[in-house]
Amino acid sequence: MAVYNVHERLLAAKRSEAGALIDTLASSDDQLWPQAGWPAMVLDRPLATGAAGGHGPVRYTVAVHVPSLWVRFTFSGPRGFHGFHEYAALAVDEEHTLLRHTLAMTARGPVRLTWPLLFRPLHDACLEDSLDRAELACSGEVTSAARWSRYVRLLRALMR
Repeated sequence: MAVYNVHERLLAAKRSEAGALIDTLASSDDQLWPQAGWPAMVLDRPLATGAAGGHGPVRYTVAVHVPSLWVRFTFSGPRGFHGFHEYAALAVDEEHTLLRHTLAMTARGPVRLTWPLLFRPLHDACLEDSLDRAELACSGEVTSAARWSRYVRLLRALMR
């Protein structure tokens, strides 16, 4: 099963400012990955090509990192995840940037069932929380905060 999943947010920030948030991933000053209620993003060394780690059961290696612009992680787990996820800061004009997260993979084996039932709803909620953090870091406020669906709240309660 092919999976292509995109989340993006228009930020009132220069590309260099929004892109700098990407560079904080998995650091002690991470300003992009949601902290509250989600598994932390952890890497075995600072964000750079070759760093390995993940969040929760999802494992990956940094395939490419272009500072303040783009990072791509290649999946190494769970079994059945074959592809990547990435953040990119795309300039719209001098004062606005589109921060985009893309997940592109082929789901094989049991993941064909667990992606739509478990991973996708949690992934979508986590990414919207991440984009809320980006918006807050860039503008000091979140215009329309993401809200977890009842299903996401149920999944999270069952996982405790």
